[in-house]
Parts: sequence; structure tokens; C-alpha cells
Amino acid sequence: MGAMFRSEKMALCQLFIQPEAAYLSVSELGETGTVQFRDLNGDVNYFQRKFVNEVRRCDEMERKLRYIEAEVRKDGVPIDDNLTELPRAPNPRTIIDLEAHLEKTENDILELSQNAVNLKSNYLELTELRHVLEKTQVFFMEEEANDSITRTLINEEAQNPSATKRGRLEFVAGVINRERVPAFERMLWRISRGNVFLRQAELEKPLEDPSTGNKMYKTAFVAFFQGEQLKSRIKKVCSGFHASLYPCPHSHGERTEMVNGVRTRLEDLNLVLNQTQDHRQRVLHYVAKELPNWTIMVRKMKAIYHTMNLFNMDVTKKCLIGECWVPVQDLTIVRNCLTEGSHLCGSSIPSFLNVIYTDENPPTFNRTNKFTRGFQNLIDAYGVASYREANPALYTIITFPFLFSIMFGDSGHGLIMTLFAVYMIASEKKFLARKSASEIWNIFFAGRYIILLMVGTYRTTKARS
Repeated sequence: MGAMFRSEKMALCQLFIQPEAAYLSVSELGETGTVQFRDLNGDVNYFQRKFVNEVRRCDEMERKLRYIEAEVRKDGVPIDDNLTELPRAPNPRTIIDLEAHLEKTENDILELSQNAVNLKSNYLELTELRHVLEKTQVFFMEEEANDSITRTLINEEAQNPSATKRGRLEFVAGVINRERVPAFERMLWRISRGNVFLRQAELEKPLEDPSTGNKMYKTAFVAFFQGEQLKSRIKKVCSGFHASLYPCPHSHGERTEMVNGVRTRLEDLNLVLNQTQDHRQRVLHYVAKELPNWTIMVRKMKAIYHTMNLFNMDVTKKCLIGECWVPVQDLTIVRNCLTEGSHLCGSSIPSFLNVIYTDENPPTFNRTNKFTRGFQNLIDAYGVASYREANPALYTIITFPFLFSIMFGDSGHGLIMTLFAVYMIASEKKFLARKSASEIWNIFFAGRYIILLMVGTYRTTKARS
């Protein structure tokens, strides 16, 4: 009964744990949440502590998990965070298996991503080539009807193949980003002194960037010119503006044949892309089911090794020594955890606990449940009471809703808040399993019993008045 009015009695304990049983013993203690460890290596640099390499391994596994999660979310695969039971930290013998499994999963997703990028790059190039060939067909047909320059290029060369190359028109064709077209056109005009004839046409549909997935708006162009020296300059300008150049035959028949071949290759490549995407989706759906478990297991592993870095090694290096504060009534639980840790690892030498009597001021620990936790957090927000000082949270359960009922005077808002609080309490298991990342929602949910009592007290006070 006294624990309701004052903070718990605390005892400073010294733990003597065998090195092979340390991981499992700390894991058992972590599941109970009954101890607060003290750092016995305060004068030792963090990177010189005993288990720093294990922490780095956990950091690397966390990095892999972040990458896997990013890939899963990028493809829109849902991650089921509603775990019915949280997994425990993996056994030391299975840590290597988990690490190897995460590495294999990361490599598989990396390979799938790289293959998808390569296939999309090929698909993009073929799509741009198809647009260039189709647009140049239109350009050449227009020029055949209206311009003698193109007629010279297409007809006279076919009729007189042995003609000299003097006066022959050359051309380059490709695609360029739409926003770069004006500057590209001006640059071609300057380097050729107006001796380049540029035709262009915007692509109706945007193309997809293989690496980022962003939409790209491009323009197909054909530049007619005369002379090899000017051809070299134009290609340098195209390279500077990141324009993609594609081969384009001179004759109409060759262009038509090439377009048909490109369309066939696009259909085949599109089929391969769909199959690759289906396989990637199957892999990511499997990963999404296991991802929450993996994340919790790795975090628990990292927390265990962080805690073990607070321990000190005795002079014989056969025992780990740790100090912690424990509620007096939980000493039996701590001893059972140490015994269980030794039993799980098969150690014949038991770990034990020794209570240290000290004049040091212990930390304040107020035991709460799901009803009183919100009121205790409300008190702790203003200040934590001293050790064994009277705990105001018990009195706040009565006074805070009563004062709120005196100040608040709107029945409509009171009804809405009542329904909201009842909904949160009725669905608390679902919300606890979901673990929302919204800070505002977590504040409201943590104070669901406070809201219910505030509104209930208000309505009672209003009815009596």
C-alpha cells in the first residue's frame, strides 16, 4: 500500500555473471525491465570497451535493415507492424545466421534493383530510338515535299551513288531534355554561324528515369549540316548538353525496317521487365512480413551489448561485474533472471547477486500501470519527486479531472471528447500493436484515461449543478 503513496524502495546490487552467460542474462533482465545499470567504465573510451565490435555489427545490420525497408516502402509494399507478440533477442548461436540472412537479403534486393535499372535503361534507349526514327520519318517526308535540301539527301544520293561528297548534307538525330532545347539551339547557331538546320518535335508522353523513377520530358531533334568538321563540333555540343544521339539510316526503307525491329525488341523487353517486377514483388512481400521481427531483434541485440559495455571485467577475466539499482520487491525476479541466463547457456557456474549497502541517494521509481501511467507522466513533466518522497500522481487522479470540470463548460465538446476517449480505450490493443509514429497521436493515446476522467467528472458536475 505504501508504494502507491511513495516511490519504491531501491537497492544497489552487484551482479557477478559468467562471460558466456552474460548475453542471455542481460536479455532476460531486459525483458523484465526491472533494473537500471550504472556505468562502471566511465573513464574508458567508448571505442576501447570490450563489446564495441558487437555493437558495430549491430549497426551494420541496422543499416541493412534501413536499406531493405526503404526498398520495400519505395515499391509500396505494406509492412505489417501489428505484432501479436514481440520477438526476443536472438540466441548468440543464431546471431551469425541472422547476420548472414540479412546480408543475403540485401544482396538479392541489390541485384534485383541493379537488374531492373539495367533493363529500364535499355528500355529507355530503345524507346528514345523509336521516337527518333518515327519523328525523322515525319521530318524527311515534310522535307521531300517542301525542301530541296532533304530531296538532295534522299533522292540524288540513291540515283548517283558515285557522286562526289562535295555538297552532300549530313545529319545527326537524337533526344534532349525539353528545358535545354532553347540553349541547345542557340549554341548550334553560334558554332555553325547559322549553317545548321535544326528540326525538333516534343515527345508526347514523359519518359521514366531508370535510376530515380522521375518523369523526364524530352524532345527529338534532327540537325542537318555539311562537312566533317562541323559534325565533330555538333557532337561535342550534344555531349555538353547531355543529348542522346542515335543512328538513323538515310533511306526510307531502312528506317521503316529499323522501326519495326525496335518495336519488336521493345515488346520482348517489356515482357522481361514485367516478369522481373513480379519476382521483385514476391521477394519484397516476403521480406515485409519478417522486417518488423528482424528490426526488433537487432535493436534488442544492440541494447544488450550496450548494457554489457557498462560492465567491468574482474582481474582474472573470468567474470563480468555490473552494478544496478533494483526495486527491493523485484530482487527475486532479478535472481531468477540470472539463474535462467546461466541455465540457457548451459553454464555450470551460476551467476549471483549481492546487495550493496550505500549512503548514495537512489533514483526515484514509481510503479505504474496503464491507468496511472498517464497521470504519472503528467506529474513527471513538471518534476520528478525525490527518493521516497510522497508521489502526487495518486492525488492528481482526483484533483486534475475535478479542476478541469470546473473550468470546462461545453456539453457538445464534452460529448465528443467522451466518445473519443472511449474509442481509444476500447481499441487500445490494436493501437498498441500498431505503434504509430505520430507524436500528437501518441500524446492523446497516452492520456486516454485522463481524457475520459476529465469529461466524466465534468458531466457529473454539470448534472448536479
